[in-house]
Amino acid sequence: MSLTRVSRSDSLELHEGVDNAAFQEDGGRADSEKTDGQVAADCPSSSLNLDGAESSYTQIKPYAGMSKEVLLLYSRQARYRLPREILFWLVIVSTLVLLAVNITVIALSPRCLSWWQSSPVYQIYPRSFKDSNNDGIGDLKGIQDKLDHLNYLNIKAIWISPFYKSPMRDFGYDVEDFRDIDPIFGTMKDFDDLLVSMHDKGLRLIMDFIPNHSSDNHVWFQNSRRREEPYTDYYVWANCTRDKLPNNWVSVFGNSSWTYDSVREQCYLHQFLKEQPDLNFRNPDVRREMTDIIRFWLDKGVDGFRMDAVKHILEAPHLRDEPQVNASQPPEQVNTEFELHHDYTYTQVGLHDILRGWRAELDTYSREPGRYRFMVTESYDYEEIDKTMMYYSTDFARESDFPFNFYLMDLPQGLSGARAQELVGNHDKPRMSSSVGKEYISAINMMMLTLPGTPTTYYGEEIGMENVHIHIEDIQDPFGKFDPNASRDPQRSPMQWSSEPNAGFSGNGTGTWLPIHPNYTTVNVEAQKGNDSSVLEQYRRLSLLRESEMALHRGWMCFVWSDVDVFVYLREQDGLDRAFLVLINLGRNATTDLSSISGLPEHFRVHTSTVPKNQGRSYDRAAVPTKKGEGLLLEFSSNQRFHTSHASSCYISERACYLNVLDIMYKC
Repeated sequence: MSLTRVSRSDSLELHEGVDNAAFQEDGGRADSEKTDGQVAADCPSSSLNLDGAESSYTQIKPYAGMSKEVLLLYSRQARYRLPREILFWLVIVSTLVLLAVNITVIALSPRCLSWWQSSPVYQIYPRSFKDSNNDGIGDLKGIQDKLDHLNYLNIKAIWISPFYKSPMRDFGYDVEDFRDIDPIFGTMKDFDDLLVSMHDKGLRLIMDFIPNHSSDNHVWFQNSRRREEPYTDYYVWANCTRDKLPNNWVSVFGNSSWTYDSVREQCYLHQFLKEQPDLNFRNPDVRREMTDIIRFWLDKGVDGFRMDAVKHILEAPHLRDEPQVNASQPPEQVNTEFELHHDYTYTQVGLHDILRGWRAELDTYSREPGRYRFMVTESYDYEEIDKTMMYYSTDFARESDFPFNFYLMDLPQGLSGARAQELVGNHDKPRMSSSVGKEYISAINMMMLTLPGTPTTYYGEEIGMENVHIHIEDIQDPFGKFDPNASRDPQRSPMQWSSEPNAGFSGNGTGTWLPIHPNYTTVNVEAQKGNDSSVLEQYRRLSLLRESEMALHRGWMCFVWSDVDVFVYLREQDGLDRAFLVLINLGRNATTDLSSISGLPEHFRVHTSTVPKNQGRSYDRAAVPTKKGEGLLLEFSSNQRFHTSHASSCYISERACYLNVLDIMYKC
């Protein structure tokens, strides 16, 4: 409101203001309520003679801004139009630049590590992990009760050996029903509860899948031996007599791979026990059945599979004799698998087509966000590295995420995109503490957790469990019954949780399915937890370090030095100035001189040592001391990359660089 005061004798002309349609006096009072004086004030203009008036105040409406026409008139002027257009195009160009940068970053960024790459895989042999119902045998509820132990170790994935319904001739590897749980381990509800608990705790489940064979109790085999369709050709049958077998093929467990069946009056093939007849994967119905079983468990929420004994899946259809390793050996004396060249029973043409078909099925289920389905294959190909490499996925054919590496094998150069896997023990191999010595277990764990790839830990290796002695009369393993020296029972003894009776594994007062090692009173989880110098705590620290340090979980790996006592390698990441040098002493006390190796600094600092008192020390590169069984993780800073000058001794699965300014990874 604007008021103008005028003198008595002055004459004031009120000029027309700009109408404001939204303006109302007295808080918006209606026109009908206006006084006469207010109505007069609405006139466009007037001339007032204030003679005789003591004083007068005249109200003038407020200024309401430019009209639309005036605003448009000004906006067309160059001084307003030009800045406006400049700002408009700056916004457009900036948006396009940001979009291009985002697309470029996405295109150049390496793939994020999947769950199976980000931490160790932990193998559980269910009979031996934890007994929840005090029958002396481990079970699924027992595994569920101990999931917090795995979280403590920073484990993200668990591989559980078979728990299918089975006569247990080979402890679950002879499957009677691929869609059911054996009562020894619990029920399907127990499995569902375990899977829910695992996922709630951020853990993934990898199941053992046994494709090569079933139990002879399986309904398929019973129907096949009676020639009931469509099961007649579900297994590999051949004409024979009791005295004349089809050929000289030998099973993994020894003696002939053929057994005569009196019902069908033919021989059936079994590359393992005679109670484990081989399925006929040249029959498309069998392939469909096995794929349906994979779908069954994927529908339940399983995160992946370990494909067991896959090199045995196909056999040559001509059934010729395999050549002997020793041609002069009498054929009737050949009774072990190592006495034949397995040209017709291992890794036959068509095997990888079957595996790629299963991989495609898992990829279909992997389309669910955050639910990548994992596949690993087991293939004991010994020194035949080229055969092992065939199991890897390529840009053109998806197959295994990795094959198990039982030998810490050396990967060939140029295998771009392949990811290694390091396994130093499992249910078929002796425990590290027994095979190389308990003083070396922490160093071996350090090596496994600092090499590239996905480390796999067999239950109990994190506390340094040892093989237990089994008397011949107490052997449970069918392999051991054929050859006591080859028994796998010693490495399958129950997990040692505490110093309580039965090592806290079971409350059964009459004993456990296999004896417990007598050192359980000191070698157990409870005794080692919280003790910084223990095998358990060292394992945990390295597991956490591996996850947090980019150089360890996805960087370059370079072989630096080795002699009879010490093995040395380096881990570094492009874009980071911090690198790690790892020394593993698997011999005697030693002092290593690295002064002849170019690209290394003069001094190192001990980041982690399996000998706690060495933590934080500094060493000169000309004299790095290690004690017997010590593992050293040395750190140093350098702007020079070691792998650029030692390309022939360095390897990386997928090259990526780190940009510190933006805190991003990109392909380089």
